Amino acid sequence: MNALRNKVQLIGRLGQEPEIITFTDGNKMAKFSLATDDSYKDKEGQKVERAYWHNIVVKGGLVSVVESYVKKGQEIAIDGKLTNRMWETEAGEKRYVTEVIVNELLMLGGK
Repeated sequence: MNALRNKVQLIGRLGQEPEIITFTDGNKMAKFSLATDDSYKDKEGQKVERAYWHNIVVKGGLVSVVESYVKKGQEIAIDGKLTNRMWETEAGEKRYVTEVIVNELLMLGGK
């Protein structure tokens, strides 16, 4: 059952070009947003569509794949885990973000 703990699988489209961050030690990290779609029928029977945006972080060897092949608008599938970060602004305000840390990435059909 441990394999089921904190597991996220998403299929969606990139909302922006991946941001590649290079650290002083040479390691890299990729960040981008991923949109997933959902639809339902309202009380009147009209179809309602909605996009949900997810913050995605890629580390390790997969960064080179993202850097070379993954582009804005492309559909991908990811497998990863949820994380939360908190930081404080210069004004002393606390900020929080939820991110998906990618373990596996699969590039799907065209744009």
